[in-house]
Amino acid sequence: MTLEEATTKVNKLAFKNEGKVKAIINFQFEEGVIHLDDTQSPPLVNNSALEAPCTLKMTLDNFEKLIMGDLNPMMAFMSGKMKVEGEKSIAMKLAALF
Repeated sequence: MTLEEATTKVNKLAFKNEGKVKAIINFQFEEGVIHLDDTQSPPLVNNSALEAPCTLKMTLDNFEKLIMGDLNPMMAFMSGKMKVEGEKSIAMKLAALF
């Protein structure tokens, strides 16, 4: 999965589940960032490194497994495949998105 493909997937999920996360979050990868702002309507999804109270850091491969349901978010966090910086309570809201 490329950054562009991941951004498209997050955009589709954000519009499908609009208002369920109600937070601002960044997904940080080696290849770049995906910024999700679900506090506005319609949700904003782009590749700008904008301010966010929560940032999830992982590889694109693990992100793809996460959104496909092949990687449990809690196990990803516990095993170090996903790191959470900032408000961990926001990261918990992502279950509504995936």
